[in-house]
Amino acid sequence: MLRSGHVVVLCAFTLLVLGVVMVNSAGMRVQPLGVDGVQTDGITLESILLSRPTGFMVASLVVMAIASRMPVGWLSDLPKRLLGDKPPAVSIVVLWLGAAVIAGGLMSVYVPGIGKTVNGSARWVELPGAGFSFQPSEIAKWSLPVLLAVFVTLRGPRIAGLASGMLPALIAIGLVAGVVVLEDLGTGVLITAAAGVTLIAGGARLWQLGLIAPIGIAAVGASILSSDYRVRRITAFLDPFEDPKGDGYHMLQSMFAIAGGEGTGRGLGFGLQKFGYLPEDQTDFLFAVVCEELGIAGAAVVVGLFAALLLAGLSIVRNEPRRVIKIAGVGVLATVGFQALINLLVVTGLGPTKGIALPLMSQGGTGWMLTALMLGLLVAADREQADMQLDDQPTNGDLHDEDDADARDPVGLYGQPA
Repeated sequence: MLRSGHVVVLCAFTLLVLGVVMVNSAGMRVQPLGVDGVQTDGITLESILLSRPTGFMVASLVVMAIASRMPVGWLSDLPKRLLGDKPPAVSIVVLWLGAAVIAGGLMSVYVPGIGKTVNGSARWVELPGAGFSFQPSEIAKWSLPVLLAVFVTLRGPRIAGLASGMLPALIAIGLVAGVVVLEDLGTGVLITAAAGVTLIAGGARLWQLGLIAPIGIAAVGASILSSDYRVRRITAFLDPFEDPKGDGYHMLQSMFAIAGGEGTGRGLGFGLQKFGYLPEDQTDFLFAVVCEELGIAGAAVVVGLFAALLLAGLSIVRNEPRRVIKIAGVGVLATVGFQALINLLVVTGLGPTKGIALPLMSQGGTGWMLTALMLGLLVAADREQADMQLDDQPTNGDLHDEDDADARDPVGLYGQPA
C-alpha cells in the first residue's frame, strides 16, 4: 500500500532528477571551435551523469534513505530528558542557549580564513582543504523549527501565554533571524515565517502574533531602508522598465524567458535566455528556464510535485501522535513550502528579486542534502506510524478458539448436529 512517506520520497526524487536535468540545461553555453577547428562536445548523457549536480543528487538520495531509517522516536523523549524534574523555566534557557549556538554558527561567515564573500555578500563558509562551501543559514533554517518544537513541548499549556510562551520564543527567533538579515533579508523572512507557523502549530495564539507583527514589519522596513541595494530592488519590482539594463534587468529577463516558453515550451535544451541573458539561471532563476523550455506544462508539473509533497507531509503530520515530532514536521513543511513560494513569486515577477533557491531543484549541494535529510526524517516518522499500527492489530493468537470458529463458520452451518 502506498503511504504518505512513499509519496514524499517519489516527489523529492522526481524534483531532484528534474533539477539535475534543468541545471545542466541551464549550464549550456555556446561552445567555441576546438584547436583543430572542430566543434567541442556539448551537453551529453555522459556529461550529465558525471556532472557535479548528479553527484549531489546521489548524495542527497543516500542521505534521505539513511534518515528515513533512523529512529525518530528519540526526539519525542528529548523534552523529558532535557527537563526531567527541573522547573519549567529551564525550557526558556534551553531555547535561548540553542538560539545562541545557531547565531554563533551564523557569525562564522565573518571569521577570517573560512568566511567567503560572493557577489558582495558574506554568506558562505569554506573550510580549508574541504573543497566545498556552504551557507550556515541553511543549517539555521532547519534547526530552528526543531528547537522551537522542543521548546513548545516543554512549555506545554504555558505556550499559550504571551509572557510565558510567545515572548521568549520571539526573542530567540529575533536573534537568529536578525543575524541572518545582516546579509540575507529573504532567508531571514523565510526563517521568521516558518518559525511563526511552528509556534502556532504548538499552541501559540494567533492574536499574539498579530499583536507583535507590526514590530517585525517595522524591522523589515528598517533593514530595507538602511540598504541602498534593497531599496533599489523594491523600486525595480514596482517598475522594472524604469531601469531595464540595471536594477530591473533580472526581473525582465526572467519574465521574457517565461513568456518565450508559452504553452509547450521551446524544448529541453532549446531555451535562449540562458545564453548570457538570464542571470543566476542555474540557481535562483532556474524555474524561468523550466518555463521557457518546458512551457506551462512543465511549470505545472513542478508546482504539482511541490503541492503533492506538502500534502503528503501534512498527512504524516496529522497522523503523528508524538507532539514534538508533529510540531517539528510542521516547521519542516512550512520551510519547504515558504521557500518554494518565495522563489516562484520572485521568478514570475510577483515579488522583489531575492536570492532564494527553489528547493531540491536550484543548484546547491548542501541545500539539497539538508532538505533531503529533513524530508527523510519525516518519512521515518511515517514508517514508525505504520509500525505502531501493525503492533496495535490483534494477531491470530489473540483470538479465542470460539472466535476463530465463528470467523470460519459465521452462520453456524457446520456446528449444527446431524
